[in-house]
Amino acid sequence: MKKKRIILSAMAALAMAVSAPEATACSRILYAGNDSLRIVGRSLDWRTPIPTNIYVYPRGMEKQGNTLPGSVTWKSRYGAVYAVSYDGGVTEGMNEKGLVVNGLFCVGSVYENDSTKGRAPMSLAMFPAWILDMNATTPEVVELMRKHDFNLTGAQFDGGTTSALHWAVTDAQGRSAIIEFEKGHINVYEGQDMAVLTNDPPYPQMTAINDYWKKVGGINMLPGTVRSADRFVRADFLIRHVEKTADADLGFSIIRSVLANVSVPYTYTVESEKNESSTQWRSFSNIRDLRYYFDVVTNNGVFYIDLGKCDLRPGASVMKLDVSRSGSYIGEVNRHMFKTKPFSPMY
Repeated sequence: MKKKRIILSAMAALAMAVSAPEATACSRILYAGNDSLRIVGRSLDWRTPIPTNIYVYPRGMEKQGNTLPGSVTWKSRYGAVYAVSYDGGVTEGMNEKGLVVNGLFCVGSVYENDSTKGRAPMSLAMFPAWILDMNATTPEVVELMRKHDFNLTGAQFDGGTTSALHWAVTDAQGRSAIIEFEKGHINVYEGQDMAVLTNDPPYPQMTAINDYWKKVGGINMLPGTVRSADRFVRADFLIRHVEKTADADLGFSIIRSVLANVSVPYTYTVESEKNESSTQWRSFSNIRDLRYYFDVVTNNGVFYIDLGKCDLRPGASVMKLDVSRSGSYIGEVNRHMFKTKPFSPMY
């Protein structure tokens, strides 16, 4: 009877996932190796290119979460590297303590309700930065989310698309959390080395789908489309059947190959799936060694910023890497970064 309930629940979630209109496709995977080696890989998928540059911010900077009166304000405790889309919103990043935050689309996310609207405003453009600036571990982030003394607000971009997101958080010990917003309420799902996050449906329904496929057995068959649930199932099976290593280069090769399996071919187009997206770039956050790798699909190679070599002392300059000039970059690119003003949040 229990097995039947699991299958029915999974099939109901799968039906909803297949019928829901999907406007995007992003994937996040955690590789947990030996000797504390953990690398978070993610793909940023969208139907049109999203200009993304990389910024490094030092500690001790005064910031605010929104331009509205009474917004959340803070002074950063930790330096961090951010991926900033449109030079106006933090998509993801890693701080000097090895905390990683990745934002992925989740169409059903609703951040506000009547009870949240009187709280201190926080913009989606700064929300990941706030988490990275002020927290060293996942339990700290979870505590911050459960207080929920802020009102998260989104906006529209790229011709009217609403920014509806959920987030994966991972720290240096592998403690993980998935953060989702449902009708203004925050749902937090915690675990150790939580391996995969994609898009819709919400995390509990996605894991029910994955439980069904675990019973089928990935050796026999894996779902093969680019839809969110299929990518989740493939990524979860593959990342659990690769070698564990302490070697950073080998670990990078492993996570890169798994993420490639769930990436969407560049310029992918299907007439009946007009809202499907293709992979624009991939990132890899080596938590142990504090290296942030970036892989633009139209570039020849992969490059990385060594956060451990960056000047993160209070008063140090904000540094920027112009990714539009990175076509020939391979390997460490700290030398290509330049001083810049802080980016201006887009909303």
